[in-house]
Amino acid sequence: MNEMRDLRGFDHKRSVQDYIDETPIWSDGTRVAATPMTAMQWRIWWLAAAGKFFEGLVVFMTGVTLPLMSREFGMDAFQHGLVGAASLAGILFGALLLGGLADQFGRKLMFVAEMVIFIIFLALLAVSPSFGWTVVFLFGIGIALGCDYPTAHLVISESIPSVARGRLVLSAFGFQAVGALTGTLLGYLVLSNIETVSAWRLMYAAAILPAVAVAVARLFVPESASWLLAHGRVEEAQQAAQRLLARSPQYPKSIALSHRHHGHAGAAAHDQGHDRTPAALFKTPHNRRATVLAAVPWFLQDLSTYGIGIFTPTILAAAFGHQADVGRNLSDLVSADLLASEGAALIDLLLLVGIGVAVALSDRIGRIPLQIAGFVGCAAGLLVAALSTYYSGDRAVTMVVIGFMLFNFMTNLGPNAQTYLIAGEVFPTRIRGMGAGFAAAFAKIGAVLTAFLFPILLADLGTRTLLFMLIAASLLGAVVTWHYRIETRGRSLDDIGI
Repeated sequence: MNEMRDLRGFDHKRSVQDYIDETPIWSDGTRVAATPMTAMQWRIWWLAAAGKFFEGLVVFMTGVTLPLMSREFGMDAFQHGLVGAASLAGILFGALLLGGLADQFGRKLMFVAEMVIFIIFLALLAVSPSFGWTVVFLFGIGIALGCDYPTAHLVISESIPSVARGRLVLSAFGFQAVGALTGTLLGYLVLSNIETVSAWRLMYAAAILPAVAVAVARLFVPESASWLLAHGRVEEAQQAAQRLLARSPQYPKSIALSHRHHGHAGAAAHDQGHDRTPAALFKTPHNRRATVLAAVPWFLQDLSTYGIGIFTPTILAAAFGHQADVGRNLSDLVSADLLASEGAALIDLLLLVGIGVAVALSDRIGRIPLQIAGFVGCAAGLLVAALSTYYSGDRAVTMVVIGFMLFNFMTNLGPNAQTYLIAGEVFPTRIRGMGAGFAAAFAKIGAVLTAFLFPILLADLGTRTLLFMLIAASLLGAVVTWHYRIETRGRSLDDIGI
């Protein structure tokens, strides 16, 4: 392949995204249809996907470990809620307090630091001496995962071609579903072979060594060239871009960077200057619209996703007629947990199917249509599950399973995937980490409320009322998405928010 020729009719330095989006041309003048990914770009993608895998593994495995924790520590409904909410509360604070640090100190530093924090608290959780410390360690794990929400998105989206950004970001995000399924299967495997109340510790400990390997590998990726350029470190940005785009045959032959010729840097400075406080998210009409779009639908989506996701085994155990009971012996408790885990694994498979369809359609149909359709589909799935409460026996169980499967498919096709994607795209580079972090933190308020209140409301209000409340939240999410819509499909990150 020859060096890329600039066919746009002007000769000037280009932005990082221009070079990333560049397509090579064969010697006969034929343009390659798509921009091939480099080895470094794929390495970054895999390492970011690993972070989402660990999130799904730890958060959703809580549904399997909860009955055993309850037996070991003698937990009541209030304490069940604390355990379910602890990691989500940590995600809230991690995304809010640490996510924005990626704008100040760089994407790479936080990309590594978050994994180190995760490993430390995961190891502590595996040897937790009491209920109180278990909650603390789950909260610490959540802090690391919260930092990963904006950081993982940014390291991918700022290093890959614009035309593939949607499907590659969502493919990495899909590893949350892989982690959720793996966590459920891991719990099943451990319970099948180790019938002891402390088996839940082994479930968490199994993730430590893989996490160490990921942390070490993250040390060897380059800093985001877009972030370096946004901070005026042009020479370092050029070196980072060269390392990111190293390939054989090499193109481009050389990289000479500047901000966009149409005033990207100037516009950014005018809009928010060097303000990296949360106030910058509300200073301009675009930033305000972006903040509402990124945060509010995500909040409404998390109300359902985490409540259903964490407590699916509990709900299924009740539907199967095996409601947890502190008076039962350990063998019966493990047996019920195994049965619920089997049902949860079946339902979690639909998370993978949903994210697969989202990956295929996000760069074709767009983020906004999929998010709206997903919210409506979630409401439909929850409605089927709610109607199951009017029946009993096999029919009720079948309706619950079908409803939850439809919900899981539609949430990962729509809001669970698209809210994450949108939050990392709609903000300008200077505040992209803070904006995505704020949206994730705001969303996790909904997740924490649901995880904490779900077992209490389930006991006080019943399954039917609770599900109808979640249906209303899903429909509201569709309305807010439509009203504040910003479509980012196929757009360069350099052009968004200027």
